[in-house]
Amino acid sequence: MREEATPSLERIRELVAACQELGFEAVRRAGVYEFMERTLRQSDYPRQGRAAKGLLRRYVAQMTGRSRAQVTRLIQRYCQGEPVAPAASRRHRFARRYTPADVALLVTVDQAHGTLSGPATRKILEREFVLFGRGEFERLATISGGHLYNLRHSSGYRRQRVEYQETRPSAVSIGERRKPAPLGRPGFLRVDSVHQGDLDGVKGVYHINAVDEVTQWQIMGATACLSEAGLIPVLRAMLEQFPFQLRGFHSDNGSEYINYPVAKLLGKLLIEQTKSRPYHSNDNGLVEAKNGAVIRKHMGYNHIEAHHADAIQAFYRHYLNPYVNFHRPCGQAEIKTDAKGKTKRVYRRYATPCEVFQQLPEAADCLRPGQSLEALERQSKRHSDTQAALQMQAAKDKLFTSFHRPTSHA
Repeated sequence: MREEATPSLERIRELVAACQELGFEAVRRAGVYEFMERTLRQSDYPRQGRAAKGLLRRYVAQMTGRSRAQVTRLIQRYCQGEPVAPAASRRHRFARRYTPADVALLVTVDQAHGTLSGPATRKILEREFVLFGRGEFERLATISGGHLYNLRHSSGYRRQRVEYQETRPSAVSIGERRKPAPLGRPGFLRVDSVHQGDLDGVKGVYHINAVDEVTQWQIMGATACLSEAGLIPVLRAMLEQFPFQLRGFHSDNGSEYINYPVAKLLGKLLIEQTKSRPYHSNDNGLVEAKNGAVIRKHMGYNHIEAHHADAIQAFYRHYLNPYVNFHRPCGQAEIKTDAKGKTKRVYRRYATPCEVFQQLPEAADCLRPGQSLEALERQSKRHSDTQAALQMQAAKDKLFTSFHRPTSHA
């Protein structure tokens, strides 16, 4: 409502009578009190009679929307010569005992002692004042444990002292982080897993690949899952297929190999377990190269259901493993060092893993009990390389046909 001046008492009486069911509210809170003080001043409220004062009180209450008690209180304040304004809010506050200087002292103590526990820090603050007579610690000497942590959580404390703690890797006592050193001896395996993919949320078969670092003798296995019940029997069967004694078992840091059941199995066989080092991506490069050159080449990338693991395991044991080790030549690396000390691998010699093992100086001493060089020689010459490859391919075709048997229709 806009008005140039306060209306007369007759006009106010008519307005109040006509607006019994209406009320008004100011947009700004300060405008309510300005309107009330202007109305009281222009109508000369203190000099009016009782009837006029009651009329003005009802008019102010009607126009401002304030209660009768509040209007009475504000009019009384006007009559006493005070301005018509809202009373200042007075929130109760506790007296501040510890100053910013005390917080700075606490920061100094915590930095020096490495943030001890609350009771230990209280004892230090008490000794600083009582035992060593340092007056600046007078207030902190009697601080409670709860308020000590309140100061540590305060914004003033956190502005002066910010701590960053790096993530601490969890220590696993299984296996040693280092690169194996075979020194020309066979029996140091590099092991890795190859997953045959998921389909509609269903896990596929897992291939286990183990390659000897010196001879590249390779044994593969398959399991439906990487749990203890599925992996341990496959690992045991794979380790038994190596013709020489095993000395080392190196893998990445996957939980399928770094666990107590695998460590117990290797401990029984007196095989040392090692694992890849951080920031050394080539520690297990040999077996990872074999994953692509052998397993992916023959088994492909398509999903294979996990229940075919036993059939794949039989195919590996009777066909693919003998073919790879007795009839498939591998490149044997020669380390060349130039004048600047830079090493380079040169592949000029190709031989099967069996030939490489037979040419080792102490090959006979490395054989497992019950094995002989003559038996390995007879097995390598039982079939020619091409004949063994054809038998392996025929067995592989039969295996893949069993994966996709046609569904019978009624």
